[in-house]
Amino acid sequence: MGLMTRAFILIAMVACLTSVAHAIAGQATFYGPPLVPSACFGFQDRGNLVMAANSGLYANGGACGTRYSVTCTGRTNDGVLQPCTGSSVDVTVVDLCPGCASDQIDLSQDAFAIIANRAAGRILVNYDRI
Repeated sequence: MGLMTRAFILIAMVACLTSVAHAIAGQATFYGPPLVPSACFGFQDRGNLVMAANSGLYANGGACGTRYSVTCTGRTNDGVLQPCTGSSVDVTVVDLCPGCASDQIDLSQDAFAIIANRAAGRILVNYDRI
C-alpha cells in the first residue's frame, strides 16, 4: 500500500472515531402538550421539536437553547420490537426533566414520533450537540 493510501485510511478512521466519540448514548421518553411553560423560556413558545434534559445535562439552565440531533438506536422493552423509524430529529433544550436518570432525555411527543413509534414509550438513543 502506498503512503498516500495509508494516510487517507488513517484520516478516515480518525474522522469516524471523532464523530462517534461525541455521541451520547442514553434513553428517551416523551411528554405531551402543553409544552409551555418551560423552565428555560417560561411561556415563550419554542415550537414542538423540543426536549427536557436530565439535571446533569441541564446544568442549572446552562443548556437552555442548546440544540441536539437525536437518533433512535433500539428498544428498551419487548412491547415494540422495532421502534426506530430510521430518522433523526433536531431538538432544542427548553426544560428540565427532574425525574430523568443521568442517561435519559425527555422529548416532546412530536419529536419522539419522528424517530420512533410512540407505543414503545422508552427507546435507546444517541444524541449529539449541534
